[in-house]
Amino acid sequence: MPAYIVFTRIKTLNIKELEIYWAMIQETMKGYPIEVLVPYGNFEVLEGREIEGIVIARFPNMESAKDWYNSKPYQKAAKHRQEGALYDGILVEGIISN
Repeated sequence: MPAYIVFTRIKTLNIKELEIYWAMIQETMKGYPIEVLVPYGNFEVLEGREIEGIVIARFPNMESAKDWYNSKPYQKAAKHRQEGALYDGILVEGIISN
């Protein structure tokens, strides 16, 4: 079943760190079956706290999503994301219906 990683940016702390992260992110995706579906598109918060942005990426399954997230290249980049802003990150398995 497909899996999705959803990152919501709650608050920017250091834009320079985020810019480093954004410059590194494409390289971390090489060799992984990742499809970015929502790269900081327009959004509207219907419930819950306000956010600054959202990213949704699709993977073939939970294992491949975890492989990318836990990879050395992504974790190296993620340190800049974590220094640059407060984020929530969620991994969710999709359901295929016929």
